[in-house]
Amino acid sequence: MPPDKKITKIAVDAMGGDYAPSEVIKGVVAAAKEGGVEIILVGPLPVTQAELAKHTISDLPISCIDAAEFIKEGEPPALALRQKRNASIIVATKLVKNGEADAVISAGPTGAVVASALMILGTAEGIDRPVVGGPFFGFSPNTIVMDAGGNVDCKPYHLLNFAIVGCVYAQKLLNISNPTVALLSVGAEEGKGNELVKESYPLFQKSNLNFIGNVEGNDIVTGRANVIVCDGFVGNVLVKFCEGLGITIAQWIKTNLSGKLSNSEITKLSDDLLALTNGADISGGGPLLGVNGVAIVMHGRSQASQFTTAIAQTKTIVESGLVNSLNSELSKNRRQPDNGKD
Repeated sequence: MPPDKKITKIAVDAMGGDYAPSEVIKGVVAAAKEGGVEIILVGPLPVTQAELAKHTISDLPISCIDAAEFIKEGEPPALALRQKRNASIIVATKLVKNGEADAVISAGPTGAVVASALMILGTAEGIDRPVVGGPFFGFSPNTIVMDAGGNVDCKPYHLLNFAIVGCVYAQKLLNISNPTVALLSVGAEEGKGNELVKESYPLFQKSNLNFIGNVEGNDIVTGRANVIVCDGFVGNVLVKFCEGLGITIAQWIKTNLSGKLSNSEITKLSDDLLALTNGADISGGGPLLGVNGVAIVMHGRSQASQFTTAIAQTKTIVESGLVNSLNSELSKNRRQPDNGKD
């Protein structure tokens, strides 16, 4: 690697996820072999060191930091963070806060990962709530949905912030200079939709965004807009429906094409379909946008390949300067009044 090329330091919660720590560390080792990153594994030292000993890691930039506790699925996030102050996700996130790491990755309980980022890193100026989102449908790779599940109850100004975040994401990571923005609704006409969409529409019209109005669910697959905005309740249902549909159709292909195509052709068709409809499964997760740092929220079911991919994507996000760009744009768009509604 050229001497002037910066190494990206990533703190990884070794105890986060259904398959931790074995799959986490397996994925970390593979990512370290690809180069360009330094990995800091956070978890109980006896556990992480014993797991690392199963791999050939001589000369790989992997270190371990002790964290005696970790948060389990089902624990109330706020209570768990107060009671387990030495939990692996807290220690890992503090490394980012203190400048000892450029990013943190965890497949632990989403609520705990988000709460830890909010508590330790804080939100960017001009945003009340961080947002989860990005491309999720392979047939329209330049379409981003914001929010995909981080915020289920929203106000119009929240949606505007989500749109700003989505635009910066599209500019920095998808190289779209002037992304189009739309509200997800039940009709394309102005005035269609629930109260949240109706109240958000004029706010979007008055913004400096490249707002093209409402779009419907079928417009997502055609790529009609680059940034499609909805609350996290709708977004999460949408993403999971797409994932489930892809899995079901892939199984249908295997069943109904058996004997008509070769096994290798059938496998390729079903695998390609799964990759196009389950993008989050392939990548493992995505960035929590709107916090003062890079925090990657992964699916609890993520395995080694997802961790390897997520680490590579995290490196790209860090190098893109996404957080600084987001902070700059959000500070220009302070919370706007909601006609007395709050």
